[in-house]
Amino acid sequence: MDYDDLRAFLAVAEELHFGRAAERLHIAQPPLSRMIKQLERKLGTRLFDRNTRSVRLTASGAALIAPAHEALAGLRRAEAAVRSAEDGDTGIVRIAFAGISTHRMIARLARAVHSKRPGIQLELSSQNFAQPALKRLLDDDTDIALGRWDIIPTEVDAHVVQSDSLVMAVPDTHRLADAGQVSIAALADEHFVSLPAHEGAVLPDRLRRLAHAARFVPNIVQVAPDTQTALALVGAEVGCSLTLASVARNANDPHVVFLPLLEPSPDVDMRIAWRRDDSSPAVVRVRDEFMALTEVTTRPADDRDHGSGPGPGPGPG
Repeated sequence: MDYDDLRAFLAVAEELHFGRAAERLHIAQPPLSRMIKQLERKLGTRLFDRNTRSVRLTASGAALIAPAHEALAGLRRAEAAVRSAEDGDTGIVRIAFAGISTHRMIARLARAVHSKRPGIQLELSSQNFAQPALKRLLDDDTDIALGRWDIIPTEVDAHVVQSDSLVMAVPDTHRLADAGQVSIAALADEHFVSLPAHEGAVLPDRLRRLAHAARFVPNIVQVAPDTQTALALVGAEVGCSLTLASVARNANDPHVVFLPLLEPSPDVDMRIAWRRDDSSPAVVRVRDEFMALTEVTTRPADDRDHGSGPGPGPGPG
C-alpha cells in the first residue's frame, strides 16, 4: 500500500459512496474504482460490499480504517520532519565552548533556541581552553566552537560575537585594589598566577607581550589549570592574574578585585567558528541565533583574523 492507496480507501470508507469520494479526491470515479480493486487484490480480501445502490465496509475494511489513519499520519509527520529539517527547524547541533567567560553567551543561546526553535537540540560540550574546541571543530566532532583564537584555519569561518578586554585580578588587600585601573608597569615587581602557556594560549601570551612592552619579565609563582583556580589563588593572595572583563562580570569572589588596564588591550574578542563546508540548515539557524546575541561594543572587528599580530586566543578555562 502507498499513500494514494490509503487516501483512496479512507475517502470511500468515510463517504460510502464512490462518486462523492472521487469528488473529494478530485479524480474521476472510474480511476478510483480501479484503485480500490487493485488495493483489494494486493491485500487478498474485499474491503467493500458494493452494488448499484449502496457501498458497505466489510469486516476487513472496517479493520483497516484505524491503521490507515495511523499510517497516513505517520507519513505526514515524516514529510513535515523532512521539510522542517530542510528549513533548519529540527536537528542536533553540537557546540564546544571554552571557559567561564563563555557561559553567559551559551546560556543566552540555549534559551533563545529553546524558545524560537524548539525542534533543534543543542549538545553542549565545555572545554577548559579554546584550542581543543577548535580541534574538535576541525575533526568534525562539533559543529560550532565558541572561544578565542589567534589563528583561524583556512577551512574555518569565524565571527566576533562579544567584544572583550583585559583586566588584572588582584586580591582585595592589594595596595592598588582601590585604584580603579592599573598600568602593567606598576605591577613589575608583583607575583603572578598564570594559566598554562600551551600553544595558542591567549592570556599567558598577552601577559608576556604586555610585560615585554613594559620592560620586565613577569614573576610567575604558580600556574593554575583553569581560570576558576587562578582566581581562587588570587583571592588567597598568591599573586595577581591577567584575565578578561567577561570573566570579571561572571566572577563573584569578594576577595578579588578586577582592574582595567591602562594599556590598549590586544584583541581578545570572543568568536564563534564553524566549518566552511558545513551547510546544515540547523547549524545555520543556530549561527543566526548567535549573531542575534552579538555583543560587540568596544570597536569594530574583522570576522576573520589571519594571525597577523595579537589576535583572539583560547578562552580562559
